[in-house]
Amino acid sequence: MTEPGGLATPRAAPKTRRAARAMREEADRRARSAQADPAADAVVAFELPSEDFAPSSLSHAAPSALPPELRPLAAEPASAPAASPAPDTQLGTSAAHAVPPLGIRPRGRIGGQGRRAVSERRAARAAELLAVDEAALPVRHARPRRITRRLVVVAGLATGAALLLGSAAMTAMMLPTLPSGAGDAALSLTAEPRHVDQLPVPQVEQSPPVADICTLPAVTAAIQGGDDTAAILAAGGGEAFRSAVVDGRAPCVNLGDSARMWTVVDKIRPTSPIDYRPSGLVLPDGVRNIEGGALRSDAASALASLVTGARNAGVGEIALESGFRSYQTQQETYGRHVAERGDGADQVSARPGYSEHQLGLGADVVACAGACGTLDDLAASAQGQWIVDHAWEHGWIVRYVEGATPVTGYNPEPWHLRYIGTELAQAYHDGGWTSLEEFFGLDPAPAYLG
Repeated sequence: MTEPGGLATPRAAPKTRRAARAMREEADRRARSAQADPAADAVVAFELPSEDFAPSSLSHAAPSALPPELRPLAAEPASAPAASPAPDTQLGTSAAHAVPPLGIRPRGRIGGQGRRAVSERRAARAAELLAVDEAALPVRHARPRRITRRLVVVAGLATGAALLLGSAAMTAMMLPTLPSGAGDAALSLTAEPRHVDQLPVPQVEQSPPVADICTLPAVTAAIQGGDDTAAILAAGGGEAFRSAVVDGRAPCVNLGDSARMWTVVDKIRPTSPIDYRPSGLVLPDGVRNIEGGALRSDAASALASLVTGARNAGVGEIALESGFRSYQTQQETYGRHVAERGDGADQVSARPGYSEHQLGLGADVVACAGACGTLDDLAASAQGQWIVDHAWEHGWIVRYVEGATPVTGYNPEPWHLRYIGTELAQAYHDGGWTSLEEFFGLDPAPAYLG
């Protein structure tokens, strides 16, 4: 058939007819087999409808549930009779759902009565299989993602509850306990802490001092090497060294060794030997030198540091009046004082061999302001006061001070400085000592022995 315009009108799908025809032929074959063997009907579970069966309603037909081969075919030509389906009394469907019968033309039959019985059974079976409960809801499959999401939510809630309970427990432990009979009184987070009269003081035990500092290899090595500062540091510092000497725990330390910075020379402790002369004498660098005196190298450097410190502090210039004096020079100096003072010379001048100037560690200084003053002028000057307060920082002490004459045997000499090194000088200053004799626990030396 061709529409105006020359296009052919599509006919009913030939594949659908061929599939239906093949199924009818298969149904006929099975019917003939069942007629020959009646027992075969008992095992046919899913027989297809015969060519005489036509579903009477949508519920019976359920076209959407059938395969394409069994869905209603296109209408046959007008010459094919259309059967009016009877109402479906079994499922209660109305005639509005009736569909026209399939356009199937009967073919030749064999054994008409048996064929009809088989067809009726097939029709009943097909009607049962094709019955649709329109009131039933479709089955919904469980969604694993929803279950997982719910499990995660439940786990999160459980974790939050645990944290909340833990916080509550910690808060309860931190809050003070209510006294009995408090009733419903609420706890206050701003309650005043308990008053503590005094915090506990930890007991710190001091390490016992070394029984003998001379058993320390570093101490003995420094002494043998002539490094006095290293020996003092190895013993634990100035105060530890002093304590060891006073307590007799330093047998390797000889206070009578004139070559050591810790040596003590006074009226009963002469130099050793009596005409001792130190080595390494130098002029202090950057220091005005009135008599051209020299000092031991370590003392010279310390005096230059002292003079620079005073200048930087703005107190003025300090000059060296007298440094090292040899045994012979001290004989001349002491003889001059005897000629002037007689027996009183011993309070202002040392005899040869008993003077700290012979060690190269003693220095007489004066204050200068353009011109330099005398020894007696130093005490009243700004430089003199600065020396009292700061000389120890550079390793120097004022050897003969007010009130120490009964111990030293000399009148106060604010100008006479003695170098003992920064470690011992700090211990001397911190301990408030006024003489080396007391500092090292020695007997006083107010007068000569002979």
